Amino acid sequence: MLGLSLPTLPFLGGAKNEETTAPIVLSYEQVEEIGRELDELRARIVADLGEQDREYIYKIIKAQRGFEVAGRGLMYLGFLPPFWLAGVGALGISKILDNMEIGHNVMHGQYDWMREPGLNSRVFEWDTVCPADQWRHSHNYMHHTFTNIVGRDRDIGYGILRMDEAQKWNPYYLGNPVYAFALMVFFEWGVMLHDLETENIVKGKRKWHDVKPLLQGMWRKAGRQVLKDYLVFPALTGPLFVTTLLGNASANLVRNLWTYSIIFCGHFPTGVQTFSEEETAEETQGQWYVRQMLGSANIEGSPLFHIMSGNLSHQIEHHLFPDIPAHRYPEMAPHVRALCEKHGLPYNTGGFFKQIGSVWGKIFKLALPPFLTRSESAPGVIVERQKATA
Repeated sequence: MLGLSLPTLPFLGGAKNEETTAPIVLSYEQVEEIGRELDELRARIVADLGEQDREYIYKIIKAQRGFEVAGRGLMYLGFLPPFWLAGVGALGISKILDNMEIGHNVMHGQYDWMREPGLNSRVFEWDTVCPADQWRHSHNYMHHTFTNIVGRDRDIGYGILRMDEAQKWNPYYLGNPVYAFALMVFFEWGVMLHDLETENIVKGKRKWHDVKPLLQGMWRKAGRQVLKDYLVFPALTGPLFVTTLLGNASANLVRNLWTYSIIFCGHFPTGVQTFSEEETAEETQGQWYVRQMLGSANIEGSPLFHIMSGNLSHQIEHHLFPDIPAHRYPEMAPHVRALCEKHGLPYNTGGFFKQIGSVWGKIFKLALPPFLTRSESAPGVIVERQKATA
Protein backbone atom coordinates (compact mmCIF):
# COMPACT_ATOMS: atom_id res chain seq x y z
CA MET A 1 0.00 0.00 0.00
CA LEU A 2 1.25 3.50 -0.80
CA GLY A 3 1.74 5.87 2.12
CA LEU A 4 0.22 9.37 1.99
CA SER A 5 0.84 12.37 4.26
CA LEU A 6 -2.29 11.57 6.29
CA PRO A 7 -5.15 9.24 5.33
CA THR A 8 -7.72 11.88 6.20
CA LEU A 9 -5.81 14.73 4.55
CA PRO A 10 -4.59 13.33 1.23
CA PHE A 11 -4.22 16.67 -0.52
CA LEU A 12 -1.06 18.73 -0.30
CA GLY A 13 -2.55 22.12 -1.07
CA GLY A 14 -5.47 23.03 -3.26
CA ALA A 15 -9.16 23.60 -2.57
CA LYS A 16 -10.95 20.54 -1.30
CA ASN A 17 -14.55 20.53 -2.47
CA GLU A 18 -16.80 18.51 -4.70
CA GLU A 19 -16.04 20.71 -7.72
CA THR A 20 -12.27 20.26 -7.51
CA THR A 21 -10.76 18.68 -10.60
CA ALA A 22 -9.01 15.32 -10.39
CA PRO A 23 -5.94 15.59 -8.17
CA ILE A 24 -2.38 15.25 -9.38
CA VAL A 25 -0.66 12.24 -7.85
CA LEU A 26 3.09 12.28 -7.23
CA SER A 27 4.81 9.11 -6.10
CA TYR A 28 7.48 9.25 -3.44
CA GLU A 29 10.05 8.42 -6.13
CA GLN A 30 8.84 11.28 -8.35
CA VAL A 31 9.11 13.77 -5.52
CA GLU A 32 12.63 12.64 -4.67
CA GLU A 33 13.56 12.87 -8.36
CA ILE A 34 12.28 16.47 -8.38
CA GLY A 35 14.46 17.14 -5.35
CA ARG A 36 17.56 15.68 -7.00
CA GLU A 37 17.04 17.62 -10.24
CA LEU A 38 16.55 20.90 -8.39
CA ASP A 39 19.60 20.21 -6.23
CA GLU A 40 21.60 19.64 -9.41
CA LEU A 41 20.28 22.86 -10.96
CA ARG A 42 21.27 24.78 -7.87
CA ALA A 43 24.74 23.20 -7.83
CA ARG A 44 25.34 24.16 -11.48
CA ILE A 45 24.48 27.81 -10.82
CA VAL A 46 26.54 27.98 -7.61
CA ALA A 47 29.54 26.54 -9.46
CA ASP A 48 29.14 29.24 -12.12
CA LEU A 49 28.94 32.24 -9.76
CA GLY A 50 31.71 34.71 -10.42
CA GLU A 51 32.69 37.91 -12.14
CA GLN A 52 29.42 38.44 -14.05
CA ASP A 53 27.51 38.33 -10.78
CA ARG A 54 29.91 40.80 -9.14
CA GLU A 55 29.56 43.18 -12.06
CA TYR A 56 25.79 42.88 -11.99
CA ILE A 57 25.30 43.80 -8.33
CA TYR A 58 27.87 46.62 -8.56
CA LYS A 59 26.02 48.05 -11.58
CA ILE A 60 22.72 47.91 -9.70
CA ILE A 61 24.25 49.66 -6.68
CA LYS A 62 25.77 52.32 -8.93
CA ALA A 63 22.41 52.88 -10.64
CA GLN A 64 20.60 53.05 -7.31
CA ARG A 65 22.99 55.65 -5.96
CA GLY A 66 22.81 57.63 -9.19
CA PHE A 67 19.02 57.80 -9.04
CA GLU A 68 19.16 58.84 -5.38
CA VAL A 69 21.62 61.66 -6.07
CA ALA A 70 19.52 62.80 -9.03
CA GLY A 71 16.32 62.68 -7.00
CA ARG A 72 17.80 64.61 -4.09
CA GLY A 73 19.29 67.19 -6.46
CA LEU A 74 16.05 67.71 -8.39
CA MET A 75 14.29 68.59 -5.14
CA TYR A 76 16.28 71.85 -5.15
CA LEU A 77 14.25 72.71 -8.24
CA GLY A 78 11.05 71.43 -6.68
CA PHE A 79 9.28 74.76 -7.10
CA LEU A 80 8.90 73.78 -10.76
CA PRO A 81 6.39 70.88 -11.09
CA PRO A 82 8.24 68.99 -13.87
CA PHE A 83 11.44 68.91 -11.82
CA TRP A 84 9.53 67.92 -8.68
CA LEU A 85 7.88 65.02 -10.51
CA ALA A 86 11.22 63.97 -12.00
CA GLY A 87 12.75 64.10 -8.51
CA VAL A 88 9.98 61.93 -7.06
CA GLY A 89 10.40 59.46 -9.92
CA ALA A 90 14.19 59.22 -9.55
CA LEU A 91 13.99 58.90 -5.77
CA GLY A 92 11.20 56.33 -6.05
CA ILE A 93 13.30 54.21 -8.43
CA SER A 94 16.26 54.51 -6.06
CA LYS A 95 14.18 53.29 -3.12
CA ILE A 96 12.69 50.40 -5.14
CA LEU A 97 16.15 49.22 -6.22
CA ASP A 98 17.50 49.55 -2.69
CA ASN A 99 14.53 47.69 -1.22
CA MET A 100 14.17 44.87 -3.74
CA GLU A 101 17.10 44.10 -6.03
CA ILE A 102 19.69 45.11 -3.41
CA GLY A 103 18.34 44.96 0.17
CA HIS A 104 15.99 41.99 -0.05
CA ASN A 105 18.44 39.91 -2.08
CA VAL A 106 21.59 40.82 -0.17
CA MET A 107 19.93 39.99 3.16
CA HIS A 108 19.08 36.54 1.81
CA GLY A 109 22.82 35.90 1.61
CA GLN A 110 22.84 35.91 -2.18
CA TYR A 111 26.18 37.73 -2.29
CA ASP A 112 27.87 36.46 0.88
CA TRP A 113 30.21 34.39 -1.30
CA MET A 114 31.81 37.65 -2.50
CA ARG A 115 33.22 38.39 0.99
CA GLU A 116 32.33 42.04 0.40
CA PRO A 117 31.69 43.76 3.78
CA GLY A 118 29.05 46.06 2.27
CA LEU A 119 27.13 43.07 0.91
CA ASN A 120 27.26 40.88 4.02
CA SER A 121 23.75 39.58 4.75
CA ARG A 122 24.26 39.62 8.53
CA VAL A 123 25.09 43.33 8.81
CA PHE A 124 23.42 44.91 5.76
CA GLU A 125 20.88 47.66 6.49
CA TRP A 126 18.37 49.02 3.99
CA ASP A 127 16.55 52.29 3.30
CA THR A 128 13.24 51.46 4.97
CA VAL A 129 11.79 51.68 8.49
CA CYS A 130 11.96 47.93 9.25
CA PRO A 131 15.16 46.91 11.10
CA ALA A 132 17.08 44.45 8.96
CA ASP A 133 17.59 41.93 11.77
CA GLN A 134 13.85 41.74 12.45
CA TRP A 135 13.11 41.31 8.75
CA ARG A 136 15.64 38.50 8.49
CA HIS A 137 13.71 36.65 11.22
CA SER A 138 10.16 37.28 9.99
CA HIS A 139 11.02 36.78 6.31
CA ASN A 140 14.15 34.69 5.86
CA TYR A 141 13.32 32.27 8.65
CA MET A 142 9.57 32.26 9.29
CA HIS A 143 8.28 32.80 5.75
CA HIS A 144 10.86 30.85 3.78
CA THR A 145 10.89 27.91 6.18
CA PHE A 146 7.12 27.61 6.64
CA THR A 147 6.01 28.94 3.24
CA ASN A 148 2.21 28.91 2.97
CA ILE A 149 1.66 26.70 6.00
CA VAL A 150 -1.51 28.08 7.60
CA GLY A 151 -0.80 28.93 11.22
CA ARG A 152 2.97 29.10 10.77
CA ASP A 153 3.60 31.45 7.84
CA ARG A 154 2.47 34.86 9.06
CA ASP A 155 2.86 36.32 5.57
CA ILE A 156 -0.54 34.74 4.86
CA GLY A 157 -2.60 37.82 5.63
CA TYR A 158 0.17 39.63 7.53
CA GLY A 159 -1.92 39.28 10.69
CA ILE A 160 -4.69 41.57 9.41
CA LEU A 161 -6.01 40.09 6.14
CA ARG A 162 -7.95 36.97 5.20
CA MET A 163 -6.04 35.64 2.20
CA ASP A 164 -6.95 31.95 2.34
CA GLU A 165 -10.15 29.95 2.76
CA ALA A 166 -8.53 28.00 5.60
CA GLN A 167 -8.55 31.18 7.71
CA LYS A 168 -11.80 31.12 9.68
CA TRP A 169 -14.12 33.95 8.66
CA ASN A 170 -15.47 36.48 11.14
CA PRO A 171 -17.17 39.88 10.67
CA TYR A 172 -13.84 41.68 11.05
CA TYR A 173 -12.87 40.45 7.59
CA LEU A 174 -15.64 42.47 5.95
CA GLY A 175 -13.02 45.21 5.98
CA ASN A 176 -10.53 43.07 4.04
CA PRO A 177 -10.30 45.47 1.03
CA VAL A 178 -9.86 48.49 3.32
CA TYR A 179 -7.13 46.78 5.35
CA ALA A 180 -5.39 45.68 2.16
CA PHE A 181 -5.44 49.19 0.73
CA ALA A 182 -4.04 50.64 3.97
CA LEU A 183 -1.32 47.97 4.05
CA MET A 184 -0.40 48.82 0.45
CA VAL A 185 -0.09 52.56 1.15
CA PHE A 186 1.90 52.08 4.39
CA PHE A 187 3.61 48.85 3.39
CA GLU A 188 7.04 49.61 4.87
CA TRP A 189 5.37 50.26 8.23
CA GLY A 190 3.38 47.04 7.96
CA VAL A 191 6.59 45.13 7.28
CA MET A 192 8.18 46.84 10.29
CA LEU A 193 5.34 45.79 12.62
CA HIS A 194 5.18 42.25 11.21
CA ASP A 195 7.55 40.64 13.70
CA LEU A 196 5.58 42.05 16.65
CA GLU A 197 2.73 39.59 15.98
CA THR A 198 0.28 42.30 17.00
CA GLU A 199 -2.73 40.02 16.61
CA ASN A 200 -1.23 37.65 19.20
CA ILE A 201 -0.65 40.58 21.57
CA VAL A 202 -4.33 41.54 21.18
CA LYS A 203 -5.36 37.93 21.88
CA GLY A 204 -3.12 37.80 24.95
CA LYS A 205 -0.88 35.11 23.46
CA ARG A 206 2.11 37.46 23.56
CA LYS A 207 2.95 40.02 26.25
CA TRP A 208 4.16 43.54 25.62
CA HIS A 209 7.25 42.95 27.74
CA ASP A 210 8.18 40.09 25.40
CA VAL A 211 8.42 42.47 22.46
CA LYS A 212 10.21 45.33 24.23
CA PRO A 213 13.53 44.65 22.41
CA LEU A 214 11.68 44.63 19.08
CA LEU A 215 10.01 47.94 19.87
CA GLN A 216 13.33 49.49 20.81
CA GLY A 217 14.85 48.35 17.52
CA MET A 218 11.87 49.72 15.57
CA TRP A 219 12.08 53.05 17.37
CA ARG A 220 15.76 53.44 16.53
CA LYS A 221 15.46 52.44 12.87
CA ALA A 222 12.19 54.21 12.10
CA GLY A 223 13.43 57.29 13.94
CA ARG A 224 16.50 57.50 11.70
CA GLN A 225 14.42 57.04 8.56
CA VAL A 226 11.87 59.68 9.54
CA LEU A 227 14.63 62.10 10.51
CA LYS A 228 16.42 61.59 7.18
CA ASP A 229 13.42 61.77 4.82
CA TYR A 230 11.17 64.21 6.63
CA LEU A 231 13.53 66.60 8.42
CA VAL A 232 17.19 66.58 7.35
CA PHE A 233 16.84 66.45 3.56
CA PRO A 234 13.84 68.83 3.48
CA ALA A 235 15.75 71.24 5.73
CA LEU A 236 18.72 71.17 3.34
CA THR A 237 16.51 72.65 0.61
CA GLY A 238 15.70 75.68 2.82
CA PRO A 239 12.55 77.46 1.62
CA LEU A 240 11.54 74.33 -0.32
CA PHE A 241 11.20 72.34 2.93
CA VAL A 242 7.52 71.48 2.38
CA THR A 243 7.84 70.52 -1.29
CA THR A 244 10.87 68.34 -0.52
CA LEU A 245 9.08 66.69 2.37
CA LEU A 246 6.11 65.96 0.12
CA GLY A 247 8.48 64.70 -2.57
CA ASN A 248 10.19 62.29 -0.19
CA ALA A 249 6.82 61.08 1.11
CA SER A 250 5.65 60.55 -2.47
CA ALA A 251 8.78 58.55 -3.33
CA ASN A 252 8.18 56.34 -0.30
CA LEU A 253 4.57 55.90 -1.42
CA VAL A 254 5.69 54.88 -4.92
CA ARG A 255 8.03 52.29 -3.38
CA ASN A 256 5.28 50.99 -1.05
CA LEU A 257 2.69 50.57 -3.80
CA TRP A 258 5.15 48.79 -6.05
CA THR A 259 6.67 46.41 -3.49
CA TYR A 260 3.23 45.48 -2.10
CA SER A 261 1.95 44.70 -5.59
CA ILE A 262 4.96 42.59 -6.59
CA ILE A 263 4.98 40.64 -3.33
CA PHE A 264 1.24 39.98 -3.35
CA CYS A 265 1.37 38.91 -7.02
CA GLY A 266 3.98 36.32 -6.07
CA HIS A 267 2.06 34.87 -3.16
CA PHE A 268 -1.70 35.25 -3.46
CA PRO A 269 -3.11 34.99 -7.00
CA THR A 270 -5.61 32.28 -7.89
CA GLY A 271 -4.01 28.85 -7.99
CA VAL A 272 -1.39 29.45 -5.28
CA GLN A 273 -1.89 26.74 -2.70
CA THR A 274 -1.64 26.54 1.08
CA PHE A 275 -0.89 23.67 3.43
CA SER A 276 -1.54 22.40 6.94
CA GLU A 277 1.09 21.57 9.54
CA GLU A 278 0.04 17.91 9.43
CA GLU A 279 0.53 17.72 5.66
CA THR A 280 4.04 19.12 5.84
CA ALA A 281 5.38 17.31 8.91
CA GLU A 282 8.81 15.71 8.49
CA GLU A 283 9.25 16.80 4.88
CA THR A 284 12.08 15.52 2.75
CA GLN A 285 13.97 18.05 0.64
CA GLY A 286 11.96 17.00 -2.38
CA GLN A 287 8.66 17.50 -0.56
CA TRP A 288 9.83 20.94 0.58
CA TYR A 289 10.64 21.83 -3.03
CA VAL A 290 7.17 20.75 -4.18
CA ARG A 291 5.56 22.93 -1.52
CA GLN A 292 7.57 25.93 -2.67
CA MET A 293 6.49 25.43 -6.29
CA LEU A 294 2.83 25.04 -5.42
CA GLY A 295 2.85 27.97 -2.99
CA SER A 296 4.28 30.61 -5.33
CA ALA A 297 3.49 32.44 -8.57
CA ASN A 298 5.52 34.28 -11.21
CA ILE A 299 4.88 37.50 -13.12
CA GLU A 300 5.81 37.76 -16.78
CA GLY A 301 7.54 40.90 -18.04
CA SER A 302 10.55 42.53 -19.66
CA PRO A 303 14.14 42.38 -18.31
CA LEU A 304 13.67 45.90 -16.88
CA PHE A 305 10.46 44.79 -15.16
CA HIS A 306 12.33 41.87 -13.56
CA ILE A 307 15.10 44.18 -12.30
CA MET A 308 12.58 46.59 -10.81
CA SER A 309 10.84 43.70 -9.07
CA GLY A 310 14.12 42.50 -7.57
CA ASN A 311 13.50 39.46 -9.77
CA LEU A 312 10.72 38.53 -7.34
CA SER A 313 8.70 38.33 -10.52
CA HIS A 314 10.32 34.87 -10.43
CA GLN A 315 8.84 34.09 -7.03
CA ILE A 316 8.72 30.34 -7.70
CA GLU A 317 12.46 30.24 -8.31
CA HIS A 318 13.07 32.55 -5.36
CA HIS A 319 11.21 30.24 -2.99
CA LEU A 320 13.19 27.28 -4.33
CA PHE A 321 16.58 29.02 -4.21
CA PRO A 322 16.39 32.06 -1.88
CA ASP A 323 20.19 32.35 -1.51
CA ILE A 324 21.00 32.27 -5.25
CA PRO A 325 21.57 35.74 -6.82
CA ALA A 326 18.11 36.70 -8.04
CA HIS A 327 19.27 37.90 -11.45
CA ARG A 328 20.00 34.21 -12.19
CA TYR A 329 16.31 33.26 -11.80
CA PRO A 330 15.38 34.00 -15.44
CA GLU A 331 18.11 31.52 -16.42
CA MET A 332 16.76 28.90 -14.01
CA ALA A 333 13.06 29.39 -14.72
CA PRO A 334 12.84 27.36 -17.96
CA HIS A 335 14.38 24.35 -16.17
CA VAL A 336 11.92 24.66 -13.27
CA ARG A 337 8.99 25.05 -15.63
CA ALA A 338 10.04 22.01 -17.67
CA LEU A 339 10.31 19.99 -14.46
CA CYS A 340 6.78 21.00 -13.46
CA GLU A 341 5.46 20.03 -16.90
CA LYS A 342 7.29 16.71 -16.76
CA HIS A 343 5.53 15.76 -13.54
CA GLY A 344 2.17 17.40 -14.28
CA LEU A 345 2.56 20.14 -11.68
CA PRO A 346 1.12 23.63 -12.23
CA TYR A 347 3.57 26.45 -12.94
CA ASN A 348 1.60 29.52 -11.93
CA THR A 349 2.61 32.45 -14.13
CA GLY A 350 0.95 35.37 -15.88
CA GLY A 351 1.20 39.04 -16.72
CA PHE A 352 1.20 41.69 -14.01
CA PHE A 353 -2.38 42.84 -14.55
CA LYS A 354 -3.67 39.27 -14.61
CA GLN A 355 -1.94 38.40 -11.35
CA ILE A 356 -2.75 41.63 -9.49
CA GLY A 357 -6.36 41.46 -10.66
CA SER A 358 -6.55 37.93 -9.31
CA VAL A 359 -5.09 39.06 -5.98
CA TRP A 360 -7.58 41.90 -5.51
CA GLY A 361 -10.41 39.60 -6.58
CA LYS A 362 -9.39 37.21 -3.82
CA ILE A 363 -9.16 40.05 -1.28
CA PHE A 364 -12.74 41.11 -2.00
CA LYS A 365 -14.05 37.55 -2.19
CA LEU A 366 -12.53 36.44 1.11
CA ALA A 367 -14.02 39.47 2.85
CA LEU A 368 -17.41 37.77 2.51
CA PRO A 369 -18.85 34.91 4.58
CA PRO A 370 -18.05 31.51 3.01
CA PHE A 371 -21.71 30.75 2.30
CA LEU A 372 -21.78 33.70 -0.14
CA THR A 373 -18.77 32.55 -2.16
CA ARG A 374 -17.61 29.55 -4.14
CA SER A 375 -14.44 27.72 -3.22
CA GLU A 376 -11.53 27.92 -5.67
CA SER A 377 -11.07 24.79 -7.74
CA ALA A 378 -7.28 24.56 -7.98
CA PRO A 379 -6.33 20.89 -8.36
CA GLY A 380 -5.02 19.20 -5.24
CA VAL A 381 -1.74 17.33 -5.28
CA ILE A 382 -1.44 13.96 -3.58
CA VAL A 383 2.11 13.40 -2.44
CA GLU A 384 3.14 9.97 -1.26
CA ARG A 385 5.20 10.54 1.87
CA GLN A 386 6.72 7.06 2.04
CA LYS A 387 8.27 4.57 -0.36
CA ALA A 388 5.93 1.98 -1.80
CA THR A 389 5.77 -1.21 0.28
CA ALA A 390 4.76 -4.66 -0.75
